[in-house]
Amino acid sequence: MLSKNQIKLITSLQQKKQRFSCQLFFAEGIKGIQELLESNFELVHLYTTQNDFDEVSTDKKVLINEQELKKITALATPNTCLAVFKIPNEKKINESGLILALDAIRDPGNLGTILRLCDWFGIRQIICSKETVDIYNPKVVQASMGSLARVNVNYIDLENFISQTKLPVFGTFMDGDNIYKTDLPQEGIIIMGNEGNGISTEIEKLIKNKLAIPRFGTLQ
Repeated sequence: MLSKNQIKLITSLQQKKQRFSCQLFFAEGIKGIQELLESNFELVHLYTTQNDFDEVSTDKKVLINEQELKKITALATPNTCLAVFKIPNEKKINESGLILALDAIRDPGNLGTILRLCDWFGIRQIICSKETVDIYNPKVVQASMGSLARVNVNYIDLENFISQTKLPVFGTFMDGDNIYKTDLPQEGIIIMGNEGNGISTEIEKLIKNKLAIPRFGTLQ
């Protein structure tokens, strides 16, 4: 059974300020939770409507009913489980391999999808401008479908980092070279800009190589 304090804490984690004050975030759904459990994320409590997750110790697993789940979920249609994890200390940026840099990505669903794509293509490092949406936003965590467990994400002063790096820097633009026809180096940085405004003027000045990601089909 959930206490009022538990409900208050969990629902407050939908706000960035509270997530970082408590150093906690939550994930929903069996797949995403399972991926995080199998990684280095530290579980605080698991709330589930079913007697599953046998690997979770009983002192951290709380059996709840569907009505209680509705009180803490961030989803319009609740899943069967929700887990609260500790936000880990940020790891050092891994400059080996290709790095994806995000300049003010604002939509949580977009960031979650980008995480999944990086995971799929083997990109293990994302660097974000401080204006980019928080990686522990519930909608980002949900959309990432567990890829958060395998991709390292750092929030930095992007302009300063790009101006000092010795790695080749690529930016995505409408008039760039087709990324699928470009021989990319083993190590480098690819920058993607804001959904509506693209890459900021300050960052664009630091980019020498322009790439374009062509659209397939008629999707806008």
